[in-house]
Amino acid sequence: MSDILHHECGIALIRLLKPLSYYHKKYGTAFYALNKLYLLMEKQHNRGQDGSGVANIKFDVEPGTRYISRIRSGSKQSIPEIFSKINRNFEEAGKKNPNILKDPQSLKKHLPFTGELWLGHLRYGTFGGNSIENCHPFLRQNNWMTRNLVLAGNFNMTNVDELFQDLVRLGQHPKEKADTVTVLENIGHFLDEENESLYYKFKELGNTKQEISPLIAEHLNIGNILKRSSKNWDGGYVIAGLVGHGDAFVMRDPAGIRPAYYYRDEEIVVVTSERPPIQTAFNVTVEEIMEIKPGHALIIKKNGKVREELINEPVQKLSCSFERIYFSRGTDAEIYRERKELGRLLCHSTLQSVDFDLRNTVFSFIPNTAEVTFYGMMQGMEDYLKDVKRRKIKALGNQLTDEKLSEIISIRPRAEKIAVKDAKLRTFITNDNDRSDLVAHVYDITYGTVRAGKDNLVVIDDSIVRGTTLRNSIITMLDRLSPKKIVIVSSAPQIRYPDCYGIDMAKIGDLIAFKAAISLLEDNNLEHIIDEVYEKCKQQLASGRHEMKNYVRMIYQPFTTEQINIKIASLVKPPDCKAGLEIIFQKIEDLHSACPNHRGDWYFSGNYPTPGGNRVVSRAFVNYIEGINERAY
Repeated sequence: MSDILHHECGIALIRLLKPLSYYHKKYGTAFYALNKLYLLMEKQHNRGQDGSGVANIKFDVEPGTRYISRIRSGSKQSIPEIFSKINRNFEEAGKKNPNILKDPQSLKKHLPFTGELWLGHLRYGTFGGNSIENCHPFLRQNNWMTRNLVLAGNFNMTNVDELFQDLVRLGQHPKEKADTVTVLENIGHFLDEENESLYYKFKELGNTKQEISPLIAEHLNIGNILKRSSKNWDGGYVIAGLVGHGDAFVMRDPAGIRPAYYYRDEEIVVVTSERPPIQTAFNVTVEEIMEIKPGHALIIKKNGKVREELINEPVQKLSCSFERIYFSRGTDAEIYRERKELGRLLCHSTLQSVDFDLRNTVFSFIPNTAEVTFYGMMQGMEDYLKDVKRRKIKALGNQLTDEKLSEIISIRPRAEKIAVKDAKLRTFITNDNDRSDLVAHVYDITYGTVRAGKDNLVVIDDSIVRGTTLRNSIITMLDRLSPKKIVIVSSAPQIRYPDCYGIDMAKIGDLIAFKAAISLLEDNNLEHIIDEVYEKCKQQLASGRHEMKNYVRMIYQPFTTEQINIKIASLVKPPDCKAGLEIIFQKIEDLHSACPNHRGDWYFSGNYPTPGGNRVVSRAFVNYIEGINERAY
């Protein structure tokens, strides 16, 4: 993705099912879980680089002993910073008493981060600040073990205002209006109620107060708490929580918008936002890793029992297709296949763009995350050429000679590494006054790969969101090679609508496809459609209807996809670009064909999976018309 686009977030949960001494004996270290958590978080580094945090809970400690540990960092090197600080405690303890590192019970008794339950989080700051206070996990503390709550997640709620007012009606006085705090207090309220209900139940049975605490821990109904707290949530979410005594959960939204996977055996339970980290850290097969079902929660009780429980009735599964196109690691077996298929499906439209002239066409990709899609396109081009070669050979019949056969066989797609990102230069660009000139040099280009004035240059990108990097950097850079024509191919369809479930696309006016459609309306004297959409959006926002329509679709209806493609190309083409320019986007139906089990396409189609999505797109359009430069949720 040439445009910088952020995405929230990544989680990693570990629950040890055996005593620490078991891992010390079998694996030679009492820090087995700590080491595995580090691997899981580093292998999900792609999901968050604005900060991270780790929380740990010890089981069955004596009163007066600290049993919840937490550390967070908002630095760009937050993961190594956090784990270095945790390990420094062990190193210092080992200097004072070398034997303590070989004694799991002493470690657990005297040092933090030696418990059985772990939760790690990686943050991308799409909303709010990037200070340490914005980093998960969040804590809700209490002297009763079973009222302590640790929370982290990958989520965005579209109805934070409504949820905030729910808390006020419950009698709370929330300290801020943010979805993380709101969700924390929302779950915390019903956790408190569950505690009180169990307290009075066991009190009536004649138990003493001291006897009641372990009984509450044993009978705490996590599923009931989650059902009551989440009934009004609207958004995409995977939310992980730890209760102070040792219960844990990971809950997924009913449409499965955000991803979550888990692995369990007799030693451990692990949950992450992606599968490859689990495969790498624990050397298990993809078949052994399960996906948490939409609308369900994986609940891990303190006694070690694990189950998936239905929390909210699932709706049509519309898991985020951007995970498949760009965000998730391409080492996932399914994602790798899907990305290659996305590239293969773009072959025909790309061939049409270069008049099927592969002898005079060079193929490449920008950025590196588009590499797998590039491989898929190259394989598709090779399949096309097999048919071409077969026809040429058959056509020659008896006139086929070794020389002509060699000439036909030698035809192949021309693939080159055209652009290399200059990371050092990118970190240097900090002054806005100098940025315009320097941004065009963020990439180095490979000279001599394109024949000036003769070759077409086809470059694959993951997606085109705002078009600013294309216009300010990439096209200018590619034009220095003097190709006859530049073709930018997007493995994603046109991004027409804002996201509201965790990806940094909240302002519709930033989207290049939207700008192109507005420009076409103006070019064709159809401004009345803009006014009509504005009035419809205003009316339904004012009415406060729960069910809303996406009237913004009307902006695109007068035009074909090809017309909008052409307008986008004209908008992103720099004035001094000498080469011809064409932009090709993936078809939505081909996206569905490549990713059949992940059909969340609201960015492209406007089909939002929750009512809040239509509310957000309406608000985003009204903000655009009224010149309000703020997020729509």
